[in-house]
Amino acid sequence: MMLGIETSPADGLASVSIAVVLYSATYLSFVRTLRYPRNWLRPSLATLLPAVGLTVVTLAYVSLSSDGVDAAALWVSAGFLGVLFYIIAAPAIAFRPASRPIEFLARHGDYASLWMLAPAAIAAYAIPNARLHGILVAAMAIELAWYLQRRRADRRRRLLRIQGRDLAVLETQAKGDLEDFARRHGISELELSGGAVAWRGCDKTTSPCPFNLYVNRLGLNTAPCCRERMKDLCHTVGTWLEEMGIVYWLEGGTLLGAVRENGALLPWEDDVDVSVLIDDDGAWDALVAGIAARSDRDGYFVDTFERRGFIAISHASPRRPPLRWENYRLRGEVRLDLTVYRPAMSQGEPVLERRPPKGRMPATDSGGYGVARDLVLPTSTIAFLGRDFACPSRPEDYLRVLYGDFNQIAYSYVDTGPAEARRDLDAAAATPASVKH
Repeated sequence: MMLGIETSPADGLASVSIAVVLYSATYLSFVRTLRYPRNWLRPSLATLLPAVGLTVVTLAYVSLSSDGVDAAALWVSAGFLGVLFYIIAAPAIAFRPASRPIEFLARHGDYASLWMLAPAAIAAYAIPNARLHGILVAAMAIELAWYLQRRRADRRRRLLRIQGRDLAVLETQAKGDLEDFARRHGISELELSGGAVAWRGCDKTTSPCPFNLYVNRLGLNTAPCCRERMKDLCHTVGTWLEEMGIVYWLEGGTLLGAVRENGALLPWEDDVDVSVLIDDDGAWDALVAGIAARSDRDGYFVDTFERRGFIAISHASPRRPPLRWENYRLRGEVRLDLTVYRPAMSQGEPVLERRPPKGRMPATDSGGYGVARDLVLPTSTIAFLGRDFACPSRPEDYLRVLYGDFNQIAYSYVDTGPAEARRDLDAAAATPASVKH
């Protein structure tokens, strides 16, 4: 008898069922940890412990029995989970510049995990361990469901014409050969037909475009569909904050677009930045509760990071936990970052302070980052994306604190090669110059 194999069909079915539950819990715990690289954060040991602990329990359940250790099942299950989770994590890890293997897997993230079907079938045939079989069946069933979910959603994409400055930037980066450029970089959204250039656009019901790759790594302009979704997010969250009576203002590159692009998004914007003012720690809980209630009502996805002092709001699936944690597997997301400021004193002067750094914003006495209070309060208004939004009382001075000479073109988030390729084109089009920080 093989180690770990039960002698009755009932025992075998029970073992498979337990293995399925264990794998499902391990998988969901693992994908939840991907929220950190997706938000440019390193997960702490404490945040990794649930996923690590469940993985250890799952491997032990597969390989241990009263007869001892089934070494073959242990090594196969450990190797299988290691490779599969590496594939699953690739799109989240690729938010930062990544190695070629990670980039390749991220590009094929909707279906790359299905490449494990053949190894799973071979392992199940070679090792007659019912618990291992339960792990393999659960893993492949989840991956197949993920693939079908993405395929079904992406059938709803709509064609949008690429023209004007967006097309000029695309042709510049492609050096005139759009077909080869799309093939080399896996740009599945690009449609070329009869001399026309179109984009298979995302919306709230589809997978988002992986524009962290397209904008920051390839130097393209933000796709028109993603700009539409950023506009929707900005309008929606602005309305929420006004309903809640929260003091807020446009921040960073979003404010820069409002000032320098005559109320439009910057051409290569990759998120929306809004800041809010709260007075104490209890106000954080009230803010999160208010945002969460409205996101549930209106169908948005909210992620909170209290220690870092920001809330990420996106168009990803608004499913309930734990299933909504699969959102972290998506390559891209259209998002709004809502960052908290608090009143503070620094060097004897009243400031508004945030925890994460921003541009050239100076450090405060308490270790955060801040701006003089009178640069922001009382807030003013500025035309942006077709309506008035709150902004700092002295928006241009505020931008100088963040970026210095904000009239100078700076590609802070765009890789060097693509930035150089488009520099002359942007300089010629800028009236006045557009800036991205």
